[in-house]
Amino acid sequence: MDLNFFRKIRVLDGGMGQELLARGVEANGTLWSVNALLQKKYHELVLNTHLDFIKSGAEVIVTTTFTARRKRLRENNIENKFEYLNKIAGEIALKTKKKFPNTLIAGGLPPQNFTYQADDRNEEEIKNNFQEQARILNPYIDFFYFDVLSSLKEIKCGIEAIKEFKKPYLIGIHISEGTRLPNGDKISDVKKIINNQLLGIMLSCVSPENFQQNLSELKSLRVPFGFKLNAYITTNTSYSENYLKSKTGNPAEVLGKRKDLTPENMGRFAGIFKNAGATIFGGCCETTPAHIKELSKLAKK
Repeated sequence: MDLNFFRKIRVLDGGMGQELLARGVEANGTLWSVNALLQKKYHELVLNTHLDFIKSGAEVIVTTTFTARRKRLRENNIENKFEYLNKIAGEIALKTKKKFPNTLIAGGLPPQNFTYQADDRNEEEIKNNFQEQARILNPYIDFFYFDVLSSLKEIKCGIEAIKEFKKPYLIGIHISEGTRLPNGDKISDVKKIINNQLLGIMLSCVSPENFQQNLSELKSLRVPFGFKLNAYITTNTSYSENYLKSKTGNPAEVLGKRKDLTPENMGRFAGIFKNAGATIFGGCCETTPAHIKELSKLAKK
């Protein structure tokens, strides 16, 4: 893969998890999007959702593996399905690529513990978790995507975990609010741990306002940068996956859904970011193919 791929404007997909729930996938504990992989009746829906994002302008799709981490499967008593679920996600993504050969597949490697919270486990354990998930996804993907990580330690562990696969990677950093990662790390310190396989650095699952607040520091990294924007009201929360078990299993119940981030409004934000030098455009939770269509219009201008 061309390591300069993201030096021109590229469009990624939107929020697969919330889009699948919106299209009828039943919530199941904290499995979220993985329930669509667990139940074969939803496999075609996963395929068609990938396709709809591509038809809306996405050049890159991310495997539906955000909740296929061992921790999430363990707390839902299906850890024995770990290999199967990650493999199915890769197979469905590859089937999508066969219909649109120019599409790239990003192997989604999520936080291996809690979401929006730094992983405080030892580095070897984190690295092993990343490595075993990456190994399953590797045959199906073009590059790895570290999706919504909340500390530089996690990013470092992830980079070390994928070295054996000799594939480039895209970093997705999460910031709930302000200019620091959830554990207090600074974005600029990521320069200390990246290597020559880096494709770019994003802020992932963040609000447009928060991305704007961090524009200068991202630009100062002098690497391709961009975003996967969400339409949640907040991600600054101490909720745990156990809390969601007693509710609907839909994160939006806890985090809230913004009504003001229409596709057109998100497109306006993206236009500002484009003018500031961003080249990686995508959506996260609560962003639909319609949002991606607006982002893709900017890539054509």
